[in-house]
Amino acid sequence: MKERERYRIKDLLGAEAIVGSDVVVKGWVRTKRGNKNIAFLAVNDGSVIHSLQIVVDAVKLDKELKQITTGSCIAVAGKLVKSDGQGQNVEVQAASIVLYGAADPGSYPLQKKGHTLEFLREIAHLRPRTNTFGAVFRIRHAMAFAIHKYFNDHGFFYLHTPIITGSDAEGAGAMFHVTAFELDRIPLNAAGKPDYTQDFFGRSANLTVSGQLEGELGAMALGKIYTFGPTFRAENSNTPRHLSEFWMIEPEMAFYEIADNMDTAEDFLKYLIRYALENCSSDLEFLADMYDKELIERLKSITENDFVRLAYTEGIKILEQSGQPFEFPVGWGVDLQSEHERYLVEKHFKRPVILTDYPREIKAFYMKQNDDGKTVRAMDVLFPKIGEIIGGSQREDDYDKLKTRMKELNLSEKDMWWYLETRKFGTAPHSGFGLGFERLLLFVTGMANIRDVIPFPRTPKNAEF
Repeated sequence: MKERERYRIKDLLGAEAIVGSDVVVKGWVRTKRGNKNIAFLAVNDGSVIHSLQIVVDAVKLDKELKQITTGSCIAVAGKLVKSDGQGQNVEVQAASIVLYGAADPGSYPLQKKGHTLEFLREIAHLRPRTNTFGAVFRIRHAMAFAIHKYFNDHGFFYLHTPIITGSDAEGAGAMFHVTAFELDRIPLNAAGKPDYTQDFFGRSANLTVSGQLEGELGAMALGKIYTFGPTFRAENSNTPRHLSEFWMIEPEMAFYEIADNMDTAEDFLKYLIRYALENCSSDLEFLADMYDKELIERLKSITENDFVRLAYTEGIKILEQSGQPFEFPVGWGVDLQSEHERYLVEKHFKRPVILTDYPREIKAFYMKQNDDGKTVRAMDVLFPKIGEIIGGSQREDDYDKLKTRMKELNLSEKDMWWYLETRKFGTAPHSGFGLGFERLLLFVTGMANIRDVIPFPRTPKNAEF
């Protein structure tokens, strides 16, 4: 059976116009049931959450049926007919079946339903075959496509920033080191530390935690750019919200001030969620039914409401006057925790909040300083269930202020000379933000653990697949 003859199951379901036609379908058997005269196979090819029912003459195709079990991969040629069964408009009456690959029922781990998500993480090589992860990964694809489409349609250029870098955009230091040294023969300098001048890049190098700084360079020439790629954090965090390898979307925009940045972030998020609602309805309905009954209404609420714009100082006052027994004390100058962010969104305003003008001492060196000398033009977009989903700012474009701030934080001017030079040669107001792709997917899918929205999660002590 030639591949070009195959129909995707997504295209056949509801295809009453071609009822009576001969078709070929290929996929994996989800269930097999029947009696000695007739068998029913539910086949799924990954194109859609729903399976297609194959009706098989158990006498005519007895030899083939005996080899087919749950998990088997088959090709079926037959006639597309209207179905009398519930939950389906059409089915295929099999004329012939080819077994591509059998699945031993004694060892195939997806033989039965009802596996826990924790168990499925242990078989990441097979979990995409389940309904849950088929839905999640189709939505992941749709969101990636929508991200590129949004930026392309709004005049942004896609910039590939380096994965291997010598800078630490966040100043956090929790980075994976990259070296060509033999680890049992690392050359040392006079101080007894690794001599990176002898290493592959001639200096210490790491896996990137962000493409922002390089993205700013692109924006100062191309106007509007975005990055979309993998980033890495070497934090020993085993929580439902942390990964060691994850994907970031980071637009940077010349001539945008903080209000323009907030407008773009709100429009971008609404576009993505609207795209999911319009293009992933069957997968979202499945996930809502299985995991989060309020999912679709929560997604719609994002698209239907304007985001609140609130100064950090005002947010602190609301939290202090709330009477809530927060686990982490709240006061001016503290970095808000998820419980604080979610209170503002879920209980006080009951819609997304963009929090602005944070204390300079708790924000990164590159953020534009306000005239009050105490705050910076930062912005965090806060969502229900998630807390912070986007973090961004207007970037400091004043050479002297940026240089002074770096000195205050003991950041190496020697290592960051190239970043400073963009403020010397044709500086301009500019802004940007970062959206963690997996955090977006947590919100869109309603899943509770970030390990369940990426195909192969990288976490401490876990890099098997």
